[in-house]
Amino acid sequence: MAATDHDESADPGAVRRHRALFRAIERRRHPRLRRSDITVTDEAAVRRATKAAALGNAMEWYDFGIYSYLAATLGKVFFPSGSDTAQLLSSFATFAVAFLVRPVGGMVLGPLGDKVGRRRILSVTILMMAVGTFAIGLIPSHAAIGLWAPGLLIFFRLVQGFSTGGEYGGASTFIAEYAPDKRRGYYGSFLELGTLAGYVTASGLVVVLSSVLSAEQMLGWGWRIPFLLAAPLGFIGLYLRLRLDETPAFQKLEGGHVTPSEAADDVETSAAADLGKIFTRYWRALLLCLALVAAYNITDYMLLSYMPTYLSDELGYGTDHGLLILLIVMVVQMCVINQVGRLSDRFGRKPLLMAGMLGFLFLSVPSFLLIRQGGVLLIAFGLILMGLSLVAMLGTMSAALPAIFPTHVRYGSLSVAYNVATSVFGGTTPLVITALISVFNTSLMPAYYSTAAAVVGVVAVLCMRETANEPLPGSPPAVATEEEAAALVRVRSPVPGS
Repeated sequence: MAATDHDESADPGAVRRHRALFRAIERRRHPRLRRSDITVTDEAAVRRATKAAALGNAMEWYDFGIYSYLAATLGKVFFPSGSDTAQLLSSFATFAVAFLVRPVGGMVLGPLGDKVGRRRILSVTILMMAVGTFAIGLIPSHAAIGLWAPGLLIFFRLVQGFSTGGEYGGASTFIAEYAPDKRRGYYGSFLELGTLAGYVTASGLVVVLSSVLSAEQMLGWGWRIPFLLAAPLGFIGLYLRLRLDETPAFQKLEGGHVTPSEAADDVETSAAADLGKIFTRYWRALLLCLALVAAYNITDYMLLSYMPTYLSDELGYGTDHGLLILLIVMVVQMCVINQVGRLSDRFGRKPLLMAGMLGFLFLSVPSFLLIRQGGVLLIAFGLILMGLSLVAMLGTMSAALPAIFPTHVRYGSLSVAYNVATSVFGGTTPLVITALISVFNTSLMPAYYSTAAAVVGVVAVLCMRETANEPLPGSPPAVATEEEAAALVRVRSPVPGS
């Protein structure tokens, strides 16, 4: 101690520099926080924002669910020549073509959402989705107008795909930026509740129509009804979104306020979020997000979109029976998904995501072996095993993904990564699995495919940073009450002696 005192007294200037450096480091780790830096959320506004965002997501997945569940019928209506397998492949190829344009939609609409606001772009996306889906229900059949029929189908699928490119990234950003930090997982889970609600509505409607109408009536006009119902759903969602204010985080960004979290993370505050900056400065975050979304979407589309076709075409199971079983599985998921969101707020995003990935890694093959045995109970049990693995990801991903990127590039970056991964891996899942089964002649191919996806997902989860209960990068802390704000200011008080 004496030697230390002697060294300090010998060079008091060095001591002051060292102490100043120490204080600078402490400020960076725990920057000074003022009450004005903290966003106190309005619970009613958060609920309205969550409802509006979730309804748009439900609309998106209602459309994709309808198309998936009516794939065989649409193949006969728009691609009448060829075998049943050729018709199904043509139908799934048209399903996949919308995903080719999704990255374009994400690259255009995502950065626009960072520049002009989340609310405006989300209003555009839901309107385009409603118009595109409604228009498909009006297209005459191949027998009536020939090649114009599949041509118009592809065109309106492209409209849907372009609009969807800006939907998920914007909706998840919207909820994440509205929600308080400690409840972001809970509110984010409602976005995927919308996904399941869209699928449940689609599958339930197809089952009802198939039960009430004859095969000829379904082929003639019954298939149009679900597509035509998209118009009122879309306008309800548009009305809800137009009534909302912009997110608090974007308002602070637009106002030019630099928050302590931005200073701590060395994040620029600029509303300009061009693609060049996204690809050059945030490529690591893009790759992480892409890997997470790829693993998650392959399992998602395999279970929720492809399984009815698998049960009917590969196992000879009745289409309606397969849809009913899957409907039960999705209802079970809806009952627990918000609890999963709460668990991710309590224990973290990584444990829940890892549980879902490991579930598919170890349970995909056993689940499909059960499904192949036939019988309602075994099929339902196999689907529920995968469904519970999927819901662990569904209830967590909407809060985890927006936290990967800072505010000024969040919408654009998430839209680009999400839609590239979804287009390359998710939307092509039914087509790829159908082709692989044909090539390798094994009905276990979906299990192998989802297992491979889970391996990628496990690695990605290991590489991600835990973000539960923390402010979004580049955004001010968000709390639910004034009491929480005051407590946070006390905890983050200035460093003594600064």
